[in-house]
Amino acid sequence: MATPHQTQPGLLSRLNKGLIPVEDTANLLAAAAIMALMFLGVLQVLLRTVFNSPIDGYIDLVELSMASMAFLGAAYTQRMGSHIRMELLMSRLHGRALWAVEAFGAAVAMFVIGVLIYYSYGHFLRAYTLGDTTIDAEYVTWPSKLLVPVAFAIWWGRLALQFFGALRLVVNPHRDTVAVVVMKDVAEQAQDEIHEVMGDDADLADPGTDPGETP
Repeated sequence: MATPHQTQPGLLSRLNKGLIPVEDTANLLAAAAIMALMFLGVLQVLLRTVFNSPIDGYIDLVELSMASMAFLGAAYTQRMGSHIRMELLMSRLHGRALWAVEAFGAAVAMFVIGVLIYYSYGHFLRAYTLGDTTIDAEYVTWPSKLLVPVAFAIWWGRLALQFFGALRLVVNPHRDTVAVVVMKDVAEQAQDEIHEVMGDDADLADPGTDPGETP
C-alpha cells in the first residue's frame, strides 16, 4: 500500500517496464543467432577441409539467420540510444525544443516502421501460403520472414513509448524522463560501458585520485 510520500508509477512507466523484458529477450535471441552462426561457420570449415563433407544447405541457413541477427536487436538498440544519432544539432537544443524534435523523429520513425510491418507481414503470409522454400536445401522460409514483422512490431512499440515520453516533456520539461533517450557525454558513455562489462560494482574512481586514498 502506497504511503502519502510515494507516487504510483504512471501508465507510460508501467508500459516501459513491461516492454523492457521483451526487448532484452529479442536482443538475447539475436546474440544467440550470431553465436550459433559463428559455430556453424567454424564447423563448416572443419568439415569441408578435414572430412571433405560440407554442411548441406549452409548458405541457405546463413540467409535465413539474417533476419534474426539484423532486426531482433533493433528495439533494444533504440531503447539504449546505441543506434546512429545525428546529435550535432540535438546537442544544441534544450527543454521543449529538444523534446519536440525527439517527438518528431519518433513519429517519422513510427510511420516508416509501420509501413515496413505491413509489407513484411505480407511477405511472410505469402511465403506461408505458398510453402516457399530456399533454392538449394529447400528449407521453409516463413519462420525467418515472420521474425521481421515481429521484430518491427517490438521496435514500433519502443518508438511509440519514446514518442509519448517526449510529448509529456514538451508539455512539462521538468518532469522525470521516462522511456526517452537522454543524450550523454563521452565520459558518461564510457562509464556505462564499464558498468555493462564489469558490473554495477565496478570502481569508477576519479583518475586524479590515489586508489588508496579515501574521498
